[in-house]
Amino acid sequence: MPYATAADHSKIHYDVQGSGEPLLLLAGQANDRTWWDGVRPALNAAFRTVAPDHLGTGGSEAPEGAEYSTRRFAADAVAVLDDLGVERAHVYGTSMGGKAAQWLAADHPGRVGALVLGCTSPGGANAVPPSPAIARALGSPDREAALRTLIGLMFTPEWTERHPGPYRVLGDAGMPPHARRAHLAASRAHDAWEALARITAPTLVLHGSDDAFTPAANAALIAGRIPGARVHLVEGARHAYFEERADEATRAVLDHLRRHPLVQGR
Repeated sequence: MPYATAADHSKIHYDVQGSGEPLLLLAGQANDRTWWDGVRPALNAAFRTVAPDHLGTGGSEAPEGAEYSTRRFAADAVAVLDDLGVERAHVYGTSMGGKAAQWLAADHPGRVGALVLGCTSPGGANAVPPSPAIARALGSPDREAALRTLIGLMFTPEWTERHPGPYRVLGDAGMPPHARRAHLAASRAHDAWEALARITAPTLVLHGSDDAFTPAANAALIAGRIPGARVHLVEGARHAYFEERADEATRAVLDHLRRHPLVQGR
């Protein structure tokens, strides 16, 4: 299995599928690369997809006491590109992966071709947070009730009736507790509001209009900070818009990436 070496010498696992220009895929909080399994085949048909396991998930190491932050996850993604010898790649990040993608595009502009930010937030005081009731429900000691809440935040009832699971986007069950807590803290601490103005990559901001986990108002906030960014709202979709509404969402992603081909760095 391929591994990149992070700045602190932690091993970051990743895999590569498909062919064409490189497309880096960054998954959500406490999830590994399998987050993308439902939509990756369609992306592989047009691009060479590179999907890391965030520190603490999947095949990556989960060191206790290490830095876990969205900016660090972005640096780890650069280490993956370095390991592959990829100078520039398109980047598609969703949820917490979208937060890491913000830092990647702001801190390493020369490494990013086109950028897609999905169901994510700028973080900090300017972001629109979920309602406190959601945090209480997800933190319920009744773990089955909390899981039902999470599924309902990800998908509409109509979807879950037709697709009873298992679901790919509910977290890496093999994560050690310290890493799970660190991912939550990293996502909550994210604040790229000032950095967003430095992003030069052509940017598409995707969001489900009915996302209560990361309210859709955050899409306009992000786009308003990134010069030239466009917003595409997937009407009626929730947090996992990219899977439930894959036909519309993936088409929008592919259209955006094809409009901005890489000059070099395959």
